[in-house]
Amino acid sequence: MRFFLLLIPAVVPAATYHGVVKQILDTRCVGCHRDGEIAPIKFTTYAEVKPWSKAIRQAVIRKSMPPWHADPARSIPFHNDRSLTAKEIAAITEWVDGGALEGKSDASTGVVASASTATTKPDFVARIPGIEVPPKGTIEYTFLVTPTNFDRDMWISSAEWRIDQRSVVHHINAFIRPMGSSYVRDAPPGKPFVASVQSRRAKREDEREVDRRELLLGYEPGYRPMPWGEGRAKLLPKGADIVFEIHYTANGKAVVDNSELALFFAKQPPKERVFTISPADATFAIPAGANLHSSQTGAVTKRDVTLLSMQPHMHLRGKTYSIAVRYPDGLVESLIDVPRYDFRWQTTYFLREPKRLPKNTELKCLAQFDNSRNNPANPDPKQIVHWGDQSWEEMNICFMEVTFPASDDPDVVTLLGTTRPGTATR
Repeated sequence: MRFFLLLIPAVVPAATYHGVVKQILDTRCVGCHRDGEIAPIKFTTYAEVKPWSKAIRQAVIRKSMPPWHADPARSIPFHNDRSLTAKEIAAITEWVDGGALEGKSDASTGVVASASTATTKPDFVARIPGIEVPPKGTIEYTFLVTPTNFDRDMWISSAEWRIDQRSVVHHINAFIRPMGSSYVRDAPPGKPFVASVQSRRAKREDEREVDRRELLLGYEPGYRPMPWGEGRAKLLPKGADIVFEIHYTANGKAVVDNSELALFFAKQPPKERVFTISPADATFAIPAGANLHSSQTGAVTKRDVTLLSMQPHMHLRGKTYSIAVRYPDGLVESLIDVPRYDFRWQTTYFLREPKRLPKNTELKCLAQFDNSRNNPANPDPKQIVHWGDQSWEEMNICFMEVTFPASDDPDVVTLLGTTRPGTATR
């Protein structure tokens, strides 16, 4: 008697939402796609995700979402890289092509990744006291001085924006203004104030920029809270003020903004001080119709520092941005290359491994602008474009956070090719 073995192909289960997709979305997308965040739709449940499954498939294949603009081939690795791996893209594609099935829920999987401390009570909150934003018109930068009144130096271990009216908040910068600083000295404490150009540029002859103000934290589209790391903090000097620089954009509806900045203080003095440097070029003039106009700025380190983060900043004509370093021995290294700058997503790039920059290291920042008709975001290709606050004007700034021993003087770089614009603003 002969026996025949019948081989039956194994049934490979289709990818499901709960089986694989939820974890990807929780890690990469839900930080923005949930209540109170910038995205207009939520991705926190299967019922919310399913109607958008085909759009999600298209976005991940085109790599338009999650938003991440650094070219990995010419950039160092970043801690907050939101881009999907080829395996993750394949999993989402397979899930959608297989019918976007829900699968069996497992409450133990799928944790929303976020550095937010929203559930933790802050040590100090600087509040915007209900500023009324009109429904239309051009809105000048609004300044708000918040006295802290601390009788001793305080170390800020982390800070976090809690934005109220995201639809009209173009950006908010919070600056630390030490006692005696000349920066917007005529602004009344606690009241919204439109500062003149002279007030914003005011500087005593003997006043160093590091003693005038320091950027504590900025909010802009794409903002995600990110800690500086154990043993690192920013200094809030005794008696310093926090100065908000706020840029609202009217959207057709009158609203009242009550945004907040939450501060969390270190329990003990840190080993390293975090300090923001911001090389900027305010001298450029972008010719009408130019499709690739360059603007350069940079800095040279006066002593050893460690680079933590970088944020290139341009406006609607921004096309590409790159940052490189030239070490004292002549070696040049590309830190980041953004080949398709997107004004709608102004990412701060946090280095996966903080980079030591020895004394006499040169930081080179290259911005390129497209003022041609080929730029769909261009407000007017017929205009020569200069530095300015509004989005139809332009900027070239690179905000960079560096660290050094906490007891050191913060005057750690010499800025190159920089004309101080009065405010290194977004």
